[in-house]
Amino acid sequence: MNSIKQYLKRIALLLVVGLLCVSCVKTPAMTNSPWQAQQLPTTANLQDLAFTGDLKHGWVVGSEATILETIDGGNTWENRQLGLGDQKYRFNSISFKGDEGWIVGEPSLLLHTNDGGKSWSNLPLSAKLPGAPSTIAALDKNTAEMTTNVGAIYKTTDGGKNWKSLVNDAVGIFRTINRSDDGKYVAVSAKGNFYSVWRPGDEAWSPHNRNSSRRVSNMGFTQEGGLWMLARGGQLQFSTDVNADKWAEAEFPGKKDNIGLLDLAYRTPQEIWVSGGSSDLMRSLDGGKTWEKDYDIQSVPSNLYRILFFSPDQGFIIGQRGILLKYQSA
Repeated sequence: MNSIKQYLKRIALLLVVGLLCVSCVKTPAMTNSPWQAQQLPTTANLQDLAFTGDLKHGWVVGSEATILETIDGGNTWENRQLGLGDQKYRFNSISFKGDEGWIVGEPSLLLHTNDGGKSWSNLPLSAKLPGAPSTIAALDKNTAEMTTNVGAIYKTTDGGKNWKSLVNDAVGIFRTINRSDDGKYVAVSAKGNFYSVWRPGDEAWSPHNRNSSRRVSNMGFTQEGGLWMLARGGQLQFSTDVNADKWAEAEFPGKKDNIGLLDLAYRTPQEIWVSGGSSDLMRSLDGGKTWEKDYDIQSVPSNLYRILFFSPDQGFIIGQRGILLKYQSA
């Protein structure tokens, strides 16, 4: 009987030691953080950020009809009013091509400027528009693509007077949708149990089931034209072909299962940043093979929802309640 008790005690001790070892596993720390936290003059939740052609003049938009302007590359920001009355619109997306810019939001809203944002026109949208405007991408003079929150895709080539549908059927309510520079889209379903891909010329979205038991939280495009996928539990995967059917082995940049990854962005073809809840922020300098963590940012009281790089030396991370991180080049 005593031998059995001793055996059980040893097993329990080994389990405790094992758990302690697992808890000690940490992502290596970065030497110095290149990010500076800013509290903008708002407590609204920010949604998107864009610059005009000179990368000094930019705009950030968010909930409660929030729009702020910078003329010094994002060092300082000031609130602006667009004269939309008492309606508290949520501005979802903003995009510029030179001085021509677009904003979409909810309730159904489309704004257009040709003078860098000095004045904005409120363009009418059809009452039959499926879903609410979700993203906008300025492509060329008078040309833009707009998506809705059910996966409809529309294009205008006459400054927003007319819009042409690019897909026959919507994909259903989604949680995220991202566009590549060459016009492809990937959308994650609201519950994260499947994703859909659309390529220019396709008549409909191509649906794909998730490739693990973990629900998908966000997806986007790699530098090579493939896909990256963030899933619950801090999982990251890269596709191994452009058709999004084959995936490399899962990675865990945060080395823990309770981390919630929210976005991924490339600063250079080899330097990748991944952000998440509770100010989690990781970097890879070798295309995703190894990772290091920015522990200096852990003191920022915010989830880090979106990473945007406009050049290797200019980047921002959108947080919550008016918090914005600005990349400081060496």
